[in-house]
Amino acid sequence: MWRCALPPLPRYPTVDELVTRAAALVARSPRHARLRRVGTSRAGTPLWLLSVGHGTRHVLIVAGPHANEPCGGATALHLAERVLADPAPGADTDVTYDLLLCVDPDGLRRNEGWLHGPYTLSHYFRNFFRPGFREQPEWLPGGPGAAALPETRALLALQDELRPVLQCSLHGVDVGGGFLELTHDLPGIARRLARTAARHAVPRELGPYDTLYWPVLGPSVYRIPHPRHDGPAAVTTAPVDSTWLHPYRHGTVTAVVEAPMWGVAAVQDGSVPADPDRALRAVSGALRHDTRLLETLLARCRPHLAAAPDAAALLAPVDDHLLICPRLADAWDPDTRDRDGPRTLPPLTTAHLTALRLAGRRLALRTAGLLHQLVRRAGTDPTGTLPALDHLLDLWCADFHDGCGARWIPVERQVAYQTQVVLHTVDLALRRTGGPSRSGESGWGSGTAVPMHQE
Repeated sequence: MWRCALPPLPRYPTVDELVTRAAALVARSPRHARLRRVGTSRAGTPLWLLSVGHGTRHVLIVAGPHANEPCGGATALHLAERVLADPAPGADTDVTYDLLLCVDPDGLRRNEGWLHGPYTLSHYFRNFFRPGFREQPEWLPGGPGAAALPETRALLALQDELRPVLQCSLHGVDVGGGFLELTHDLPGIARRLARTAARHAVPRELGPYDTLYWPVLGPSVYRIPHPRHDGPAAVTTAPVDSTWLHPYRHGTVTAVVEAPMWGVAAVQDGSVPADPDRALRAVSGALRHDTRLLETLLARCRPHLAAAPDAAALLAPVDDHLLICPRLADAWDPDTRDRDGPRTLPPLTTAHLTALRLAGRRLALRTAGLLHQLVRRAGTDPTGTLPALDHLLDLWCADFHDGCGARWIPVERQVAYQTQVVLHTVDLALRRTGGPSRSGESGWGSGTAVPMHQE
């Protein structure tokens, strides 16, 4: 067994390392693995698809949809190794695994300043990059005909070519816990998710900010709704204008598998808080306060940022964050929610309140980190903005670590967790359409933990 295993990778792979390691897997098992180019990024980087097996039913794995979430690429490689470890991959499942190694390679390259560590919150946020909303490949607000990015068009074409039984989009949570989003219910997945999280010591998010208004299919499992553009949920369902729903017409189940980088235990605290309104006022007030600080700093330094390389690419997400932060604060604040009509939050637990606190602080930290990079790259700081940003970054990272208890989860453990959740999802999706799967309870998805790169 594990004849096709590569040397251990205890850190996140870069774009080039993903392709090199995928090519090595193909070289070791050319009968069962193929690598082909399925598109090109805006910067001219090839989009590579690693396919394993020769079955008629396809499982599409999409890694790297968000530039700052590199766990998915490592998971895709590990999944390929797991499948190739079988002497006859897919023989009794009639399945082909199609692994898109990174759908946003240009964005991942911009994160290479922190990919190899040190894995500290300060180093991560000072080197963080995530493009503006309109530059994210999975975002599809105008429908397929309006897809502007070549990466998006390549993904849509792949979905229509393969008509997969299951599409797994591999995401990461920088600070929080793991959870799963589905277009279709897969009975039994919540129980398997709980076991996998416990086995790998990964906290489960019982009330993610992303899914605040979404139907709950089970603990840490949420139903992806179709987009809404009005009402209280509009601000949190906007991301559902995405490629997740495009293959719905083919009967595809889409699963968004979230794996955390820094875990926070309180995201799985289902207790009822004593005074949720007071906590919501505190979270909303902190977000407004942080936003005002950042707006002031941006106004002070913006005239001097034109000299920074790629200033427009870094300013776009800054402007997006500063636009959405006040809307989120109003949506959460019990004193402002009725300003534009009645808005009812679902019953809130400590987990929900923790997730909202993390979300607000995350947006502030991301904005501060991007501004910090802009000022550094500009090579001049006549307004003294850099020391102020350094202070905020240190203060807010300390709040994550000391105030929220954020603790680093080693890369191998992140990948092992995400891999196992994917395999459980594969098993249940295949059972949903008929036919056995070795990824079920008696095989890859069993209760026996399989450490990375060894049997």
